[in-house]
Amino acid sequence: MPREKEITVASDQEVEQAAKLLVEAEYTIALTGAGMSVESGIPPFRGPGGLWTKYGEPPMNGFQIFLADPKKAWEERLARQDDELFAPLRTAKPNPGHFALSELEAMGLLRFVITQNVDDLHRQAGQVALGEIHGNFKLIRCLECGERFKWDEVDLEELPPHCPRCQGLLKSDTVSFGEPIPPDVLDQCATHASRADLVIVAGTSATVYPAAGFALEVKEHGGKLIEVNLYESEITQLCDVSLRGGAAVVLPRLVKAAAKRRRTTLS
Repeated sequence: MPREKEITVASDQEVEQAAKLLVEAEYTIALTGAGMSVESGIPPFRGPGGLWTKYGEPPMNGFQIFLADPKKAWEERLARQDDELFAPLRTAKPNPGHFALSELEAMGLLRFVITQNVDDLHRQAGQVALGEIHGNFKLIRCLECGERFKWDEVDLEELPPHCPRCQGLLKSDTVSFGEPIPPDVLDQCATHASRADLVIVAGTSATVYPAAGFALEVKEHGGKLIEVNLYESEITQLCDVSLRGGAAVVLPRLVKAAAKRRRTTLS
């Protein structure tokens, strides 16, 4: 990984180049990852200071453990509801990068966001067209019909809880190790990726599948990639523009440049 002293901040020229691609694109999507969460004060999972480093990594067969004894799994989950592990998720707020993507959507320049984050911050920032590929910690999902509920919409007096619509088994919406990505989200992401001719990759090295595959698919079909990241990543060489810096700083600059360019084009 590049040393911190090698980090440079995206120049105005580079931001303008990215804005040009954005305004000229017909169907832009974004892929976001843990880097955006970190900028809102949420520790990463791995590495120094990471949640899993501190509290231990979840079992790789977590979903199978849940299915084997869902009552016990729910009891353990509720017992940890208010512990320190979830504190950063409960208190974090969207940063300017989240609001920038929401603004691009409102401007008609961004069609869909695929996020690997479970922190709910894109929703809080007003993002509407959103695929949370690893789930949302604020939601509960039915394993039968796929319907999602807020925690206060579900009766947790009797465990394990069951879906108020189909009586299927309920589980927290966050995707466990060993659990398939929910098919409704996967299909939604695949549909938008198949239409896209530009992807903004922000706060992720785009190496975790299946999320990374959607960005690479667009590139393979002749589309463009814009990277927003503090560091050079595994996909940097594939990107048409790489903007160095945090998403909270760079994405608002991109929005401003795109808005100016579009006004100039329309005038």
